Amino acid sequence: MHQLRKPYLLFLGDVDLKSDAKTAFGLRDWCGGDVMGEWSLPSATVTLELPRCSPAQAAARGAGSLVIGVAAVGGVLPPHWLPELEAALHAGMDVVSGLHSRLTSFPSLVQAAHRGGAALRDVRHSDQVFPAGTGARRSGKRVLTVGTDCALGKKYTALALTRSLQARGVAATFRATGQTGIMIAGSGVAVDAVIADFIAGAAEALSPDNAPSHWDVIEGQGALFHPAYAGVTLGLLHGSQPDALVLCHDPSRGTIEGYPNCPIPDLQHAIDRYVEAARLTNRGVRCVGLSINSSTLSDAAWQAYAKELALRLRLPVVDPMRGGVEPLAEALLAA
Repeated sequence: MHQLRKPYLLFLGDVDLKSDAKTAFGLRDWCGGDVMGEWSLPSATVTLELPRCSPAQAAARGAGSLVIGVAAVGGVLPPHWLPELEAALHAGMDVVSGLHSRLTSFPSLVQAAHRGGAALRDVRHSDQVFPAGTGARRSGKRVLTVGTDCALGKKYTALALTRSLQARGVAATFRATGQTGIMIAGSGVAVDAVIADFIAGAAEALSPDNAPSHWDVIEGQGALFHPAYAGVTLGLLHGSQPDALVLCHDPSRGTIEGYPNCPIPDLQHAIDRYVEAARLTNRGVRCVGLSINSSTLSDAAWQAYAKELALRLRLPVVDPMRGGVEPLAEALLAA
């Protein structure tokens, strides 16, 4: 399980599209107190509007890690970024990456890390060996975000729900299962890099026994209805042993993104299938509400859609970015 050193210096490389820097923006927005500043090459045109610090300056101010906050083309680390990463390592900072390229595959980075007494953290990859899932009941409470498709708000919903619970004085911990979530939380498991037989075991390790009133808010991955990624979803569902589920959905999608022959299921059907699958390890699981990515809807259309959905499904309906998740927190704590 990855453990990252904070605070962070966010590295933007030579990025010229905001969409390519979504990791950096996510870190700025969700763990801003752990971010010291930003650094980029002179040709970069995107900024986070944070103080600029060189690796040497950031290290002198106590930064623990330089985080690669952009998605390079093909997930491959560009060679011309290496001098900046080496400078951070020489200064004693770890380098954190979510790219497909392993930092340890670059000899110059390995040498710089050795000289600086620093570490290379490839959060997309894990060398940890996890056991198979046991299905044994664990103390504490757990809520898992699930979805009708990939990339529609499971992470943001989990983060917002964690904040909402903590603001109410409830003990709650965000449990990250993807690379950006791990960087935000400072720890976690990238479950899509775990061998299939051990995904449930990894989820059990991620959310171990806890105090009876403590909530683990677990970031979902994939979708049960996805022809490529349903396997990781099912393993995470069983290992998380959730007491509650939040279904995430994007109403603008009629089919699984990139799979035009795979229609998005009816939402009640989706809830029923998730609850049915989750009952393997927790007979008392329930869906407490829906989190909607309403970014394609006008204010009036969103209000009408949320009202109709809440009446039809008899569950709270929210958008974390458009009104918050308070109704979900209330539903979660009601039982």
